[in-house]
Amino acid sequence: MRYAKYAAAIIGYIYYGFWGALIGFFLGAWLSNRFSRSSAGMFGVNPKTREQRQSGFIKTLFLLMGKLAKADGRVSEAEIAHAEAFMQQLGMTPEHRKEAIRLFKQGARSEFSLDETISEFKTTTGNAANLKQLLVMYLLGAALADGKIELVEQELLREIAIKLGFSEQSFNQLLMMIQAQSQFRGGGYQYSGGGQQSSAASAASSLSSAYQALGVDKDISDSALKKSYRKLMSEFHPDRLIGQGLPEDMIKVATERSKEIQAAYDLIKKSRGIN
Repeated sequence: MRYAKYAAAIIGYIYYGFWGALIGFFLGAWLSNRFSRSSAGMFGVNPKTREQRQSGFIKTLFLLMGKLAKADGRVSEAEIAHAEAFMQQLGMTPEHRKEAIRLFKQGARSEFSLDETISEFKTTTGNAANLKQLLVMYLLGAALADGKIELVEQELLREIAIKLGFSEQSFNQLLMMIQAQSQFRGGGYQYSGGGQQSSAASAASSLSSAYQALGVDKDISDSALKKSYRKLMSEFHPDRLIGQGLPEDMIKVATERSKEIQAAYDLIKKSRGIN
């Protein structure tokens, strides 16, 4: 129905000239809009309810957290502790925690099917691209819990992202952004390198990380920088995330990510002397 208005305009012109084309154009546009809304559940828009998307998101997340934890061949005590801390951060009830642990263990099993899980998740979330990106972001955050992402973890995360529809380039950019954003945890820059740095070198390092956290080049204009920052922040707006199917318990985690972006942006603004 995308070109219905143009087809109607041509038909109208053939039979009734200019005025026929004009009427045909607007009639085609009206019909196209009506059809798009009535068939939204069939074409493009996810027909699942918000509750189903929320449940599917949590299920997939803990299954893949278990898979990620077992990526190096064994699930360490630190990885289990991180998963439990994450459940506590979400404020899960004892019943929900029990289910999350079951999913985590299921994902860590050798017979776990990554393809089936990703396929089910894509069916549940439809075209909600934000949920796919947030899923990868949460998994990247889990992998970074100990301060670094092992190569085997990175390769698994890349495989998951590509199966979700990410390109190699978009995954690499997201990986770089999340690694940089994690250095602004708590609203300030956290340098994790070895040895001592001069204050000038430390400032340069933190500023470079700030640009990476926003996914922009250091030569970007002030207006383009502001636009990129606003776009990133809009992706973490609570109403938007809940509407797409992110469980309300996870909004707090998303808010923490937005604080890291804000801290990085504030540092860049300060270095540029802009408000």
